[in-house]
Amino acid sequence: MSIKSLLTQTLDDLEAVAKLFSTPVFDIYFLGGAACVLGGYTERATRDFDFVDLNYDSSLGRVFTVLRDYDMLEYESAVLASDYRERAKKLDKYTAFNAYILSPEDIAVSKIIRLSESDIQDIDALMDHCDKELINKIIDNVLTRDDLFDSKKQGFKNNLQSFRERYDV
Repeated sequence: MSIKSLLTQTLDDLEAVAKLFSTPVFDIYFLGGAACVLGGYTERATRDFDFVDLNYDSSLGRVFTVLRDYDMLEYESAVLASDYRERAKKLDKYTAFNAYILSPEDIAVSKIIRLSESDIQDIDALMDHCDKELINKIIDNVLTRDDLFDSKKQGFKNNLQSFRERYDV
């Protein structure tokens, strides 16, 4: 079974549990390695789900446990442009929740803060799907965010030159 199939099966399970608990329909925006796989940008082995915390009701905690290994990122600590939702791609398969995959440009920019080996592998694969002009607009947006934690913004700035040189952005 492919990694994409395994991730999709987990989302199918999330759908089943959300229906079982009759939760109100909610939005979920995926980024990170799982988003890269689900979006068809890479096939790197990953089982964890990263998604943006949209101030979910605590009752959704029992639904999110289906994801097992997940990171819910506060918007204030996530290196995202303020308009990331406008570029996200909806996965139409689900009805108990609205699942979105961030654009390849948004995912690539979100990975600048760490630039770990796995992040670089993902960015290498993502760049074939990216518009460099859009990446620059997203970077500019991130740099002007007032609500991004200073430590996160500084970490982003520290790796930005290396990213620009490596990917000619």
